[in-house]
Amino acid sequence: MKVTKLLFLMAIALAITSFKTITSDSKIVAPSREFYQLKTYILNTEQQVQTTDKFLKEAYLPGLKKMGIKNIGVFKPRPNATDTLKKIIVLIPFSSLSQFLGLEEKLAKDKTYLAAGADYLNASYKQAPYARMESVLLKAFADHPILTTPALNSPRANRVYELRSYESATEAIYRNKVDMFNAGGEVKLFDRLAFNPVFYGEVISGAKMPNLMYMTSFADQESRDAHWKAFVDSPEWKGLIAMEKYKNNISHIDITFLYPTDYSDY
Repeated sequence: MKVTKLLFLMAIALAITSFKTITSDSKIVAPSREFYQLKTYILNTEQQVQTTDKFLKEAYLPGLKKMGIKNIGVFKPRPNATDTLKKIIVLIPFSSLSQFLGLEEKLAKDKTYLAAGADYLNASYKQAPYARMESVLLKAFADHPILTTPALNSPRANRVYELRSYESATEAIYRNKVDMFNAGGEVKLFDRLAFNPVFYGEVISGAKMPNLMYMTSFADQESRDAHWKAFVDSPEWKGLIAMEKYKNNISHIDITFLYPTDYSDY
Protein backbone atom coordinates (compact mmCIF):
# COMPACT_ATOMS: atom_id res chain seq x y z
CA MET A 1 0.00 0.00 0.00
CA LYS A 2 2.80 2.38 0.96
CA VAL A 3 4.65 1.62 -2.30
CA THR A 4 1.50 2.31 -4.33
CA LYS A 5 0.94 5.62 -2.53
CA LEU A 6 4.56 6.63 -3.05
CA LEU A 7 4.35 5.86 -6.78
CA PHE A 8 1.13 7.87 -7.01
CA LEU A 9 2.75 10.92 -5.36
CA MET A 10 5.79 10.65 -7.63
CA ALA A 11 3.55 10.55 -10.69
CA ILE A 12 1.75 13.73 -9.54
CA ALA A 13 5.07 15.52 -8.89
CA LEU A 14 6.35 14.51 -12.33
CA ALA A 15 3.18 15.77 -13.98
CA ILE A 16 3.41 19.14 -12.20
CA THR A 17 7.07 19.52 -13.15
CA SER A 18 6.35 18.68 -16.77
CA PHE A 19 3.46 21.14 -16.87
CA LYS A 20 5.65 23.93 -15.53
CA THR A 21 8.34 23.22 -18.08
CA ILE A 22 5.90 23.21 -20.97
CA THR A 23 4.32 26.42 -19.75
CA SER A 24 7.70 28.10 -19.38
CA ASP A 25 8.99 26.87 -22.74
CA SER A 26 5.86 27.91 -24.61
CA LYS A 27 5.65 31.39 -23.10
CA ILE A 28 6.88 34.16 -25.39
CA VAL A 29 8.86 36.71 -23.40
CA ALA A 30 9.37 40.10 -25.04
CA PRO A 31 12.91 41.51 -24.85
CA SER A 32 13.42 44.07 -22.09
CA ARG A 33 13.59 47.63 -23.35
CA GLU A 34 17.05 49.13 -22.94
CA PHE A 35 17.91 52.59 -21.68
CA TYR A 36 20.36 54.90 -23.45
CA GLN A 37 22.49 57.80 -22.36
CA LEU A 38 23.59 60.28 -24.99
CA LYS A 39 26.54 62.24 -23.63
CA THR A 40 27.70 65.25 -25.63
CA TYR A 41 31.07 66.80 -24.87
CA ILE A 42 31.28 70.40 -26.10
CA LEU A 43 34.88 71.39 -26.79
CA ASN A 44 36.53 74.72 -27.51
CA THR A 45 40.09 73.75 -28.40
CA GLU A 46 41.95 71.00 -30.20
CA GLN A 47 43.72 70.20 -26.92
CA GLN A 48 40.34 69.48 -25.31
CA VAL A 49 39.46 67.21 -28.23
CA GLN A 50 42.69 65.26 -27.82
CA THR A 51 42.36 64.97 -24.03
CA THR A 52 38.74 63.79 -24.17
CA ASP A 53 39.39 61.41 -27.07
CA LYS A 54 42.27 59.82 -25.13
CA PHE A 55 40.13 59.49 -22.01
CA LEU A 56 37.22 57.89 -23.84
CA LYS A 57 39.42 55.51 -25.83
CA GLU A 58 41.85 54.41 -23.13
CA ALA A 59 39.81 54.70 -19.92
CA TYR A 60 36.06 55.23 -20.25
CA LEU A 61 35.10 52.65 -22.87
CA PRO A 62 37.36 49.94 -21.40
CA GLY A 63 35.89 50.72 -17.95
CA LEU A 64 32.33 50.34 -19.23
CA LYS A 65 33.14 47.11 -21.01
CA LYS A 66 34.58 45.62 -17.80
CA MET A 67 31.08 46.12 -16.36
CA GLY A 68 29.52 44.24 -19.27
CA ILE A 69 28.32 47.31 -21.20
CA LYS A 70 28.84 46.72 -24.91
CA ASN A 71 28.05 48.35 -28.25
CA ILE A 72 29.14 51.85 -27.23
CA GLY A 73 29.08 54.38 -30.05
CA VAL A 74 31.37 57.42 -30.17
CA PHE A 75 30.71 59.98 -32.87
CA LYS A 76 31.76 63.39 -34.12
CA PRO A 77 29.76 65.81 -36.29
CA ARG A 78 30.46 65.62 -39.98
CA PRO A 79 32.31 68.75 -41.20
CA ASN A 80 29.99 71.75 -41.36
CA ALA A 81 31.18 75.19 -42.39
CA THR A 82 28.52 76.94 -40.30
CA ASP A 83 29.19 75.10 -37.02
CA THR A 84 32.35 76.13 -35.20
CA LEU A 85 31.71 74.05 -32.06
CA LYS A 86 33.64 70.84 -31.61
CA LYS A 87 31.66 67.93 -30.17
CA ILE A 88 32.05 64.29 -29.23
CA ILE A 89 28.84 62.31 -28.76
CA VAL A 90 28.81 59.04 -26.81
CA LEU A 91 25.90 56.58 -27.00
CA ILE A 92 25.78 54.13 -24.09
CA PRO A 93 23.20 51.32 -23.82
CA PHE A 94 22.07 50.13 -20.37
CA SER A 95 20.08 47.01 -19.57
CA SER A 96 18.35 48.79 -16.67
CA LEU A 97 18.13 52.11 -14.86
CA SER A 98 19.95 50.59 -11.88
CA GLN A 99 22.92 49.82 -14.14
CA PHE A 100 22.94 53.46 -15.26
CA LEU A 101 22.65 54.78 -11.69
CA GLY A 102 25.50 52.60 -10.42
CA LEU A 103 27.90 53.47 -13.22
CA GLU A 104 29.92 56.30 -11.65
CA GLU A 105 30.25 54.54 -8.30
CA LYS A 106 31.68 51.43 -9.94
CA LEU A 107 34.07 53.43 -12.13
CA ALA A 108 35.34 55.26 -9.03
CA LYS A 109 36.49 51.88 -7.63
CA ASP A 110 38.23 50.75 -10.84
CA LYS A 111 41.95 51.39 -10.34
CA THR A 112 42.79 50.65 -13.97
CA TYR A 113 40.21 53.19 -15.14
CA LEU A 114 41.45 55.81 -12.65
CA ALA A 115 45.06 55.37 -13.78
CA ALA A 116 44.31 55.36 -17.51
CA GLY A 117 42.07 58.44 -17.25
CA ALA A 118 44.19 60.42 -14.80
CA ASP A 119 44.94 63.35 -17.14
CA TYR A 120 41.24 63.89 -17.76
CA LEU A 121 39.92 63.01 -14.30
CA ASN A 122 42.45 65.15 -12.43
CA ALA A 123 42.50 68.15 -14.80
CA SER A 124 42.56 71.58 -13.16
CA TYR A 125 39.87 74.19 -13.64
CA LYS A 126 42.33 76.17 -15.76
CA GLN A 127 42.77 73.24 -18.16
CA ALA A 128 39.33 71.63 -18.19
CA PRO A 129 39.05 68.83 -20.80
CA TYR A 130 35.76 70.21 -22.16
CA ALA A 131 33.69 73.38 -22.11
CA ARG A 132 30.44 71.70 -21.08
CA MET A 133 28.83 68.26 -21.03
CA GLU A 134 25.21 67.56 -21.94
CA SER A 135 23.29 64.38 -21.16
CA VAL A 136 20.03 62.88 -22.40
CA LEU A 137 18.46 59.73 -20.95
CA LEU A 138 16.16 57.64 -23.13
CA LYS A 139 14.07 54.47 -22.99
CA ALA A 140 14.00 52.25 -26.09
CA PHE A 141 10.85 52.03 -28.20
CA ALA A 142 8.64 48.98 -27.74
CA ASP A 143 9.10 48.03 -31.40
CA HIS A 144 12.91 48.33 -31.25
CA PRO A 145 13.79 47.41 -27.66
CA ILE A 146 17.48 46.60 -28.17
CA LEU A 147 20.23 48.67 -29.79
CA THR A 148 21.31 47.34 -33.20
CA THR A 149 24.87 47.68 -34.46
CA PRO A 150 24.79 48.33 -38.22
CA ALA A 151 26.86 46.28 -40.67
CA LEU A 152 28.52 49.01 -42.72
CA ASN A 153 31.64 48.23 -44.78
CA SER A 154 32.44 51.72 -46.05
CA PRO A 155 35.37 53.73 -44.61
CA ARG A 156 34.42 55.24 -41.25
CA ALA A 157 35.05 58.78 -42.47
CA ASN A 158 32.43 58.29 -45.19
CA ARG A 159 29.70 56.83 -43.00
CA VAL A 160 26.68 58.89 -42.05
CA TYR A 161 25.02 58.36 -38.68
CA GLU A 162 21.91 60.51 -38.66
CA LEU A 163 20.71 61.53 -35.21
CA ARG A 164 17.22 63.00 -35.15
CA SER A 165 15.28 64.69 -32.35
CA TYR A 166 11.53 65.23 -32.76
CA GLU A 167 9.88 67.65 -30.34
CA SER A 168 6.12 67.87 -29.83
CA ALA A 169 3.91 70.66 -28.54
CA THR A 170 2.49 68.70 -25.57
CA GLU A 171 3.02 65.39 -23.78
CA ALA A 172 -0.16 63.93 -25.32
CA ILE A 173 0.89 64.93 -28.84
CA TYR A 174 4.36 63.49 -28.19
CA ARG A 175 2.81 60.14 -27.20
CA ASN A 176 0.89 60.25 -30.47
CA LYS A 177 4.16 60.56 -32.40
CA VAL A 178 5.67 57.64 -30.48
CA ASP A 179 2.56 55.62 -31.36
CA MET A 180 3.05 56.57 -35.02
CA PHE A 181 6.48 54.94 -34.92
CA ASN A 182 5.30 51.78 -33.14
CA ALA A 183 1.64 50.93 -33.85
CA GLY A 184 1.58 53.17 -36.91
CA GLY A 185 4.36 51.20 -38.58
CA GLU A 186 7.05 53.85 -39.04
CA VAL A 187 9.68 51.59 -37.41
CA LYS A 188 8.66 48.73 -39.70
CA LEU A 189 9.00 51.01 -42.72
CA PHE A 190 12.54 52.01 -41.73
CA ASP A 191 13.35 48.30 -41.42
CA ARG A 192 11.83 47.45 -44.80
CA LEU A 193 13.87 50.17 -46.48
CA ALA A 194 17.11 49.08 -44.72
CA PHE A 195 17.80 52.33 -42.89
CA ASN A 196 20.12 50.41 -40.50
CA PRO A 197 18.50 51.92 -37.39
CA VAL A 198 20.76 51.94 -34.32
CA PHE A 199 18.14 52.93 -31.74
CA TYR A 200 14.80 54.66 -31.19
CA GLY A 201 14.25 56.22 -27.78
CA GLU A 202 11.69 58.09 -25.72
CA VAL A 203 13.46 60.94 -23.90
CA ILE A 204 12.79 60.55 -20.17
CA SER A 205 15.22 63.26 -19.09
CA GLY A 206 16.63 66.01 -21.29
CA ALA A 207 16.61 69.69 -22.14
CA LYS A 208 14.03 69.61 -24.96
CA MET A 209 11.13 67.57 -23.65
CA PRO A 210 8.73 66.24 -24.71
CA ASN A 211 10.72 64.63 -27.51
CA LEU A 212 11.95 61.39 -28.98
CA MET A 213 15.28 60.65 -30.62
CA TYR A 214 16.54 58.02 -33.01
CA MET A 215 19.61 57.18 -35.07
CA THR A 216 19.87 55.63 -38.52
CA SER A 217 23.07 54.82 -40.41
CA PHE A 218 24.26 54.78 -44.01
CA ALA A 219 27.38 53.90 -45.99
CA ASP A 220 27.73 57.49 -47.22
CA GLN A 221 25.79 60.70 -47.90
CA GLU A 222 24.58 59.50 -51.31
CA SER A 223 23.13 56.35 -49.74
CA ARG A 224 21.48 58.43 -47.03
CA ASP A 225 19.79 60.72 -49.55
CA ALA A 226 18.56 57.77 -51.65
CA HIS A 227 17.09 56.03 -48.60
CA TRP A 228 15.17 59.12 -47.52
CA LYS A 229 13.79 59.60 -51.05
CA ALA A 230 12.53 56.03 -50.97
CA PHE A 231 10.96 56.70 -47.55
CA VAL A 232 9.13 59.86 -48.63
CA ASP A 233 7.92 58.20 -51.85
CA SER A 234 6.73 55.00 -50.16
CA PRO A 235 2.99 54.21 -50.07
CA GLU A 236 3.25 53.41 -46.35
CA TRP A 237 4.50 56.91 -45.52
CA LYS A 238 1.98 58.60 -47.77
CA GLY A 239 -0.74 56.65 -46.02
CA LEU A 240 0.53 57.56 -42.55
CA ILE A 241 0.79 61.31 -43.13
CA ALA A 242 -2.71 61.32 -44.65
CA MET A 243 -4.21 59.98 -41.40
CA GLU A 244 -5.95 62.70 -39.43
CA LYS A 245 -4.91 61.30 -36.04
CA TYR A 246 -1.19 61.73 -36.83
CA LYS A 247 -1.31 65.28 -38.14
CA ASN A 248 0.73 68.07 -36.46
CA ASN A 249 2.46 65.80 -33.98
CA ILE A 250 5.94 67.36 -34.49
CA SER A 251 6.71 70.97 -33.56
CA HIS A 252 10.47 70.98 -34.18
CA ILE A 253 13.13 68.69 -35.69
CA ASP A 254 16.89 68.69 -35.10
CA ILE A 255 19.05 66.64 -37.48
CA THR A 256 22.74 65.97 -36.79
CA PHE A 257 25.02 64.14 -39.21
CA LEU A 258 27.79 62.19 -37.51
CA TYR A 259 30.65 59.85 -38.32
CA PRO A 260 32.18 57.23 -35.97
CA THR A 261 35.56 57.67 -34.30
CA ASP A 262 38.22 55.03 -34.86
CA TYR A 263 37.53 53.60 -31.37
CA SER A 264 33.73 53.53 -31.65
CA ASP A 265 32.25 50.02 -31.54
CA TYR A 266 30.44 50.62 -34.83
